[in-house]
Amino acid sequence: MNFGSGGSATAGGQGSADLIKDTSTAGFARDVIEASKSALVLVDFWATWCGPCRTLGPTLEKVVKSYGGKVRLVKIDIDKHQAIAQQLRVQSVPTVYAFKDGRPLDGFMGALPESQVRAFIDRLLGEDAGDELQEAMAAAEAAIAQGDLQAAAEIYAAVLQQDQLNPDALAGLANCYLKSGDLDRAEQTIALVPPDKRNAGAVQAIRAALELARKAGQAGDAAELEARLAANPGDHQTRFDLAIALATKGFKVEAVEHLVEIVRRQRMWNEEAARKQLVQFFEAWGPKDPATLEGRRKLSSVLFS
Repeated sequence: MNFGSGGSATAGGQGSADLIKDTSTAGFARDVIEASKSALVLVDFWATWCGPCRTLGPTLEKVVKSYGGKVRLVKIDIDKHQAIAQQLRVQSVPTVYAFKDGRPLDGFMGALPESQVRAFIDRLLGEDAGDELQEAMAAAEAAIAQGDLQAAAEIYAAVLQQDQLNPDALAGLANCYLKSGDLDRAEQTIALVPPDKRNAGAVQAIRAALELARKAGQAGDAAELEARLAANPGDHQTRFDLAIALATKGFKVEAVEHLVEIVRRQRMWNEEAARKQLVQFFEAWGPKDPATLEGRRKLSSVLFS
């Protein structure tokens, strides 16, 4: 699974000439056996008179180039190099064998469409593809932490080119829109998550954050709310609105304290609105956020005291 641009340049400074080459019987050990110890190598057995070979060849080249150096393509003309074809028992062309760590893993015959070629490669890459996904997601999260929303969005978009319904990537892209203030596009993006994946933590966090962002416009001015609360500390609605206003401005600890205070004073106020809002905060901030951890501790202390 590739998260790059899909061009001919590859990791490590390799160009397409290193990824795609013709070989001979004499060069097979070097170009296939040895090369497969550092990358998955596809061996395309073809012939000049073979029509399906002319269809499959460009597809293989396009797909191989998109994997950023993880996959290489070696072509063998069976009419010129019959010994290798016979040794691997090639019965018809086109035939493709995949080599890894010096040995053949699997293969297929015929001119498969691009989607099936990619599925074949992804299955053989297996754990490597999963590792690359994790690396890409980690890089996107790091970009967000550094405030580079454009870089993060590009990474998430690249993941989605390979897996259009990846819930974590959709949530990540929605988060980029959310942080840039484009709530509508954030909602449109998170709505693409399949129904069976909507309970994923990242998806729930974005949904909660979106709802919180929508509430922010209705919460009022924090300074005005603080003045009103100072005049009447028992005004739960003002305290509730102030908590939301503070949370949207990044004052998480203060927001939590106000909601916990409502729970302490009158837990069932407005059908436990304060406790429910705290839960939404925790979902929006994520389970590892210090404000979530401290907020859960304070809420539990009040509820079970």
